[in-house]
Amino acid sequence: MARTHAAAFQKIPGVELVAGVDGRADVLAQFCDTYGIANRFETLEEALAWGGFDAAANVTPDAAHHPTTLVLMKAGKHVLCEKPLATNAADAREMAELARKSGLVGMVNLSYRNVAVLQKAAGLVASGEIGALRHFEASYLQSWLTQPAWGDWKTESQWLWRLSTEHGSKGVLGDVGIHILDFVTFAAGSPVGELSCRLKTFDKAEGGRIGDYTLDANDSFTLQAELENGALGTISATRFASGHLNDLRLRLYGTEGGLEVLFEKQAESLRICRGQDLKTGHWTEITVDPVPTVYERFVAAVRDGAPAEPDFDHGARLQTALDLAERSDTEGGRFLKP
Repeated sequence: MARTHAAAFQKIPGVELVAGVDGRADVLAQFCDTYGIANRFETLEEALAWGGFDAAANVTPDAAHHPTTLVLMKAGKHVLCEKPLATNAADAREMAELARKSGLVGMVNLSYRNVAVLQKAAGLVASGEIGALRHFEASYLQSWLTQPAWGDWKTESQWLWRLSTEHGSKGVLGDVGIHILDFVTFAAGSPVGELSCRLKTFDKAEGGRIGDYTLDANDSFTLQAELENGALGTISATRFASGHLNDLRLRLYGTEGGLEVLFEKQAESLRICRGQDLKTGHWTEITVDPVPTVYERFVAAVRDGAPAEPDFDHGARLQTALDLAERSDTEGGRFLKP
């Protein structure tokens, strides 16, 4: 993800990458050499003592988001933080409060906001094109635990840490569940009002461990949710969806029509069924123009005061829902409210 951030920011006119921070000297050198970054620091404290930057992209593991973001913002730096914003709602709310009080831009990288058809679907729902929302179905499907398209998860640390709570992972729920929760709540224009969730961790190695990594983070989840606007639906995600590398699906059904949002094999599509087409079940494809990326929106927010969306407040609301999902699972899937 650090490479993704660096490449994206370097495409934006007037943006300069001036420093990198990593405690691993070899990784830092390779990264900075690749992207032509001159200043290199082993610790965040060293970078802040130097201070020659306006904003930071926080691309640390999940458990490090909270402490590193607080340090950056207390030093007056704008922050684009990777998702999830934190590993618990209390920490996420602290980050959101600090961003508000300091007047700094705090945005969370929910990268699927870059999917133009999702933005269009949200607009259609908000304008009443499918009437009052009643039902939804959403899924995030990955299969990197069943095939090596992105590398061998059994031997590569960038995958193993995602399977270990000791290394800061919240499992598939925190890793991609936050994306599909955002997919739903953003398109529906309403946060979660109540939910029930079950998590599942599958046996993947003898003794449940590979080297320094205990493989105890959740691999799959299913979730039922009622949104504050009254819509009811299901949300699921897994790393065992054989045949799907990285696919997101969302279906929204209202009193006057339906929408289908797909992002599969890096291609996006949007279909609608409404009006007289409801009688025959005919769906019409909607063509959508590209939208600004989260990186472009972050720069616009820092430079021009443009809306910081999705902001830390939204990230905190999503983390509240994730916390509820974990708690619901420990209580046998009981429905819970924020």
